[in-house]
Amino acid sequence: MKKKTCVLLIQLGTPVSPKTSDVRKYLSEFLNDPRVIDIPWLARKILVNGIIVPFRAPKSAKIYKELWEIGKGVSPLLTHSLNVQNKLKEVFNSDDITIELAMRYQNPSLDSVLKRMKTANYDQIIILPLFPQYASASSGSAIDKAMNIIRQWWVIPEVKIISQFWDNEGYINSIVDRAKQFKLEEYDHVLFSYHGLPERQVDKVYEGSDLCGDQPCETEINEKNKFCYKATSYATTRLIAEKLNLSEKQYTVCFQSRLDKKWLTPFSDKIVEDLAKKGAKKLLVFSPAFVADCLETIIEIGSEYQEIFEEHGGEKVQLVPSSNDHPEFIDGLVKLIRERL
Repeated sequence: MKKKTCVLLIQLGTPVSPKTSDVRKYLSEFLNDPRVIDIPWLARKILVNGIIVPFRAPKSAKIYKELWEIGKGVSPLLTHSLNVQNKLKEVFNSDDITIELAMRYQNPSLDSVLKRMKTANYDQIIILPLFPQYASASSGSAIDKAMNIIRQWWVIPEVKIISQFWDNEGYINSIVDRAKQFKLEEYDHVLFSYHGLPERQVDKVYEGSDLCGDQPCETEINEKNKFCYKATSYATTRLIAEKLNLSEKQYTVCFQSRLDKKWLTPFSDKIVEDLAKKGAKKLLVFSPAFVADCLETIIEIGSEYQEIFEEHGGEKVQLVPSSNDHPEFIDGLVKLIRERL
């Protein structure tokens, strides 16, 4: 008898709609996660529920409305994620392998999807968060929530976890192929913009008195830093740059979406501004931390960074689309899954 396996894909999540009330629900669930804002419980509740969400929700709703219009009435992240799920279903067209998709925040929720999985009586579950570089606030949170639900089951099946896949060949090749629609020689500089994290969160990866700043995260992966988000971001960039024949002088690794100055540097928006002031006219921007185009790629990079660049003398910020449902990316996920079957 063959093992019945379920592959659980997990994405970050999206508001149900761009209405302020729905954005408020999403932000409240997201920002109250102790792995996202890792401060004491009471301080987090006061900060999130009393300050951030009430003030941020109306502003974010306007941005999500713009995103929904681009996505033709639906969240692009949800659309791309469902496409990935459906393409994997086509590959694993078998009664023995099921592909499920859940969002860490909002719908389809991990609670509802895992409830359905529980009744299916699987022999094996493969948990695959769709975050290439491990971070406690993304991969860690998704795995933590899934395992907290599964551990309450009376019968717990075999569980396998894919915590990161930044060096997966299909993932890398999908980004490289996306770049082929642009002539790299026409751009003054190339940016690899990753989602930012507080410095304290990458420091927590290391034991004892070691800090991220004590490691060669910009230049190598080793036993100490192999789960450091900064280190794997730089390593991802090196793999892509090598395939595109980019020299170190041609590109910059940077980090976006920061909340304060104690986040990973350099900051993407500052790099965009500085390059414009130095006379750059065209920038090509990759966003390898996001496998699906979303608010942070389409709006933050494609729209907001364009405004910053123009304001300081630049002309064009060109976003390279994310992996989305690129055939190479699907092939990479298939290989990851088959290695664990």
